[in-house]
Amino acid sequence: MILLDNCNESAISDDYALPPDDNGPGSEADAALVAQSVAMLRISTLERNNDELEKSGYLTKLSGKLKTWRKRWFALKNGTLSYWKSQSDVGRKPQGQISLDDSCRVWRADGAATFEISTSKKTHYLTADSSGTVDEWVRILQNVVRRNTTRILLGREDQKPTLEGWIVKVKHGHSKRCWCMLVGKTFLYFKAPTDQVPQGQISMRDARVEELEHVSDSDSEEAECNSMATARSANLTVGIFPPHEDPTYLLLANKQEKDAWLYQLTIVSGGGAHSGTQYEQMIQKLMETDGDPNCNLWRNPLLIHSKDSITSPLTTLPSESLHNEAIKLFKAIQLFTSALLDSAGIDYHVVLAQNALHQCLGLIELQPELICALIKQTSRVQPQSQQPAVGVTGVGSNGSASSTDSKSVSASFTFVQGWQLLALTVSLFAPRNNKLLWYLRLHLKRNADTKTEMGKYASYCQRALERTLQMGPREAKPSRMEVLSILLKNPYHHSLPHAIPVHFLNGTYQVVGFDGSTTVEEFLVTLNREIGCRDVSQSGFALFSDDPIEKDEEHWLEPKTKLCDIISKWETALREKGLGKFQNTKVIRLTYRHRLFWRSNIKGETERERLLYCYQTAQRISDNRFPLTKELAIELAAIMSQIDGGDYNSERGRGSGGSSGHLHQGAMQALERFIPRRYKDGISQEELKEMADAITDKWTALKGRSIADCVRIYLTCTRKWPFFGAALFHAKVNAGGGNSDLEGASVWLAVNEETITLLDVTSMQSVARVPYSAVVTFGGCQDDLMVVVNNCDIQGPGTQKMLFSLPKPKILELTLLIADYMNALGCVLPNTPNASLSRLESRRSGRSKTKERDSDRSGSMSHRIQASAEPDILRATPEMESKMQHHHHHQHHYHEDTGNKRRITADS
Repeated sequence: MILLDNCNESAISDDYALPPDDNGPGSEADAALVAQSVAMLRISTLERNNDELEKSGYLTKLSGKLKTWRKRWFALKNGTLSYWKSQSDVGRKPQGQISLDDSCRVWRADGAATFEISTSKKTHYLTADSSGTVDEWVRILQNVVRRNTTRILLGREDQKPTLEGWIVKVKHGHSKRCWCMLVGKTFLYFKAPTDQVPQGQISMRDARVEELEHVSDSDSEEAECNSMATARSANLTVGIFPPHEDPTYLLLANKQEKDAWLYQLTIVSGGGAHSGTQYEQMIQKLMETDGDPNCNLWRNPLLIHSKDSITSPLTTLPSESLHNEAIKLFKAIQLFTSALLDSAGIDYHVVLAQNALHQCLGLIELQPELICALIKQTSRVQPQSQQPAVGVTGVGSNGSASSTDSKSVSASFTFVQGWQLLALTVSLFAPRNNKLLWYLRLHLKRNADTKTEMGKYASYCQRALERTLQMGPREAKPSRMEVLSILLKNPYHHSLPHAIPVHFLNGTYQVVGFDGSTTVEEFLVTLNREIGCRDVSQSGFALFSDDPIEKDEEHWLEPKTKLCDIISKWETALREKGLGKFQNTKVIRLTYRHRLFWRSNIKGETERERLLYCYQTAQRISDNRFPLTKELAIELAAIMSQIDGGDYNSERGRGSGGSSGHLHQGAMQALERFIPRRYKDGISQEELKEMADAITDKWTALKGRSIADCVRIYLTCTRKWPFFGAALFHAKVNAGGGNSDLEGASVWLAVNEETITLLDVTSMQSVARVPYSAVVTFGGCQDDLMVVVNNCDIQGPGTQKMLFSLPKPKILELTLLIADYMNALGCVLPNTPNASLSRLESRRSGRSKTKERDSDRSGSMSHRIQASAEPDILRATPEMESKMQHHHHHQHHYHEDTGNKRRITADS
């Protein structure tokens, strides 16, 4: 039972229902007892009101073969309407009886002098001497039907409410907040959860259910009108259209409730049984039997596998062109399932699956058609006896079941491959039509088992379908990697059927599993748990992919994007580069590295994060993106060598012949990986050897140092640069932006948690600084990056713009980075991208540290690690290191205190 209770009046009855999150011992049994006691209480109350629902008198009834009006004496008692020729015959056997059960309907047209009582067998037409008498009979009969229906529904132990909760119900323009309940095929509504008699009911057997964009205006209470306005604005309205009755509208509080009520009401509704294609009508007939597994409808040729092509679509399509595409789509399914999978020729099936699914993503009208076709082609007739464990019963095009011979067994792969294609499909999209969704779920449930391959695929499809319903549809066709995982790797053995390596900057990698609906955000949660890192909102790390065309380009992957869509688009770009030819050996490369840096979160760093910080900083040093003297660069390169390779070994890695004239291989790797390029370009071999010898000497002096110790020393030194962790972008200042002093100059744009700073390309000194509070707007402007600032120390008073020339991919990356920093700070600007990180209040105190430090420097904007300030790392004794830590600890507390003071002042 699904309980949707958003009522603010839950205190009406403390013993009515337990909270949905109460998972204590015996809570389910207690809830069942409570529900049963409430049902019995309602039934007993109905029994006590019997006297109020009795009536007798003369009515005129249309009867006989000639259909003439005849006067009869009617008596309503104990929920049954009996009639005799006259009142004097009451002691005899009645001439007829009308059972007022849950299938009965009492209805009177507006202004009509007659009313009718419809039962499952016939319809009775009645009238009275006056309109007032007719009204009285109709009112009492409707109350009796309502009471009898409630008693029948609530009296069954197995008939529990499918759904219940508070809903604003609108009818005839009047709204009322009611406690609504769906029991079987009847929709009941009460004034309160504890009420014993419903205010009304709607039989869903012949009703039609639709999702609506709006409802008619209501003149009811203001609070209910506000609820209506909220629901109307969010399109959260469901309409119930019973035959011969005015429609009833349900206004739901949120999308989750709307989806739940719409789905359940659609399943029990009988409206539209004779509309749609023959296939859709068969689904409606199955719904009327509640999916009875013994129903003969399951053996109808329309619903089972066919070797012949279809001549008309299975679903209703709006145009003739879509009709033709539907027939081609069914033929594509037959081609996919008729050819046995072969690893050597697997691309045939990969292309067929990709093309069919790509077409359905472009033409959403074909999505239900594809799902229905796959349900049909994976449906088989089972013999009346127990189904065989081995083999598949073949089904001819006429729907008759053939014997399980060698031919049918050998063709069983057609059903397996149909299930494989269905597994790919439900990972991309789910039916939008609730009746088709019900049929798909039922199909999967009927076939799911743990013994057969088809049963295992059905179980996998169940999980994939629910994930798609939870996470939403995909944007791109399945990648070759995804198709191969489904076709060749038995995905039903794993909860996460796909896997891909994530590479780290220290040369290691971690293989992480995912499914067709996994987002980058979910993927990172799994990755962080496996490698021992914090959540990305604290660590600032992110996932990047390589570019399929440009060698050195990387792209940040947005957290809400589905990973399978990213892989698919990457493969598509690679194929377009090769003019349609696909390089099977080249696959996407995912890298995990730092993107956003928060000084306030340094304290909680894990060992893995600190290690990866070192490698990323070393990479930036090598790329000339860090201001170091040659001496300090050599010291840091030696520390990184100790981290990367352990203690220096003079024998290991020596050049050919072991001659001392050759450079040590480890020192050469350190030169290549950890020394800035500016110190290596254009120097002689002798100078290169001197630098390698210096690295070797300092590396040797580090013998016995642990990795953790070296990481600590390395980060202590490099984090003294104010722009540690900032992302640097090489840009050219364009003319016409107002910053005339810098026009034409090449700069580094350093983006960190507080500012956008312009750094000199060579010295990496700060040339100009733009705090985020001064930014009015920013983003791509034709081929440039435009930043509009207000009252900035670069431009002076007033609002002016700055223009920078960057490659277009870098403009996008820079724009998203600035947006994330500003959104985390709370500086949200119009038309800027949404933040990918949550706001953390703890960052504010950390950010204020740098603001205090900058203000204490009397407006100076130039920051650089000077040679005189560089610590001689290798001569540091434990006592000196302890003093350094003590100084850093004291400084940290000072900044934290000043940051808190600034924050308190701002808050006050």
